[in-house]
Amino acid sequence: MSTVTAVSDTTFETEVLRADGPVLVDVWATWCAPCRRTEPIIEELAAEHGDKIKFVKLDADANTETVTQCGVVSIPTFNLYIDGEVVKSLVGAQTKKQFLNELGDYLG
Repeated sequence: MSTVTAVSDTTFETEVLRADGPVLVDVWATWCAPCRRTEPIIEELAAEHGDKIKFVKLDADANTETVTQCGVVSIPTFNLYIDGEVVKSLVGAQTKKQFLNELGDYLG
């Protein structure tokens, strides 16, 4: 069982860009209703598939440097990184089925 790890401007490079294997970054904010709606879905996916994809969350308000560097202009944004590069980006609230469809190639 995996959990969703919080990352920050200071830990993003180590936890995401230098990670072994795929990392899904959930860029969110406390005031964002669609972000709050997808949070339990991300937690569920992390519990079910955390052995294949690392799930992290990045608070957009507290980590503006990383959000700007990543080019995030709307939240929630879900970026899938492999070897430090974004290989897939999803913007807006997603259902569990949509996440599974989009991430299927990386879930084995």
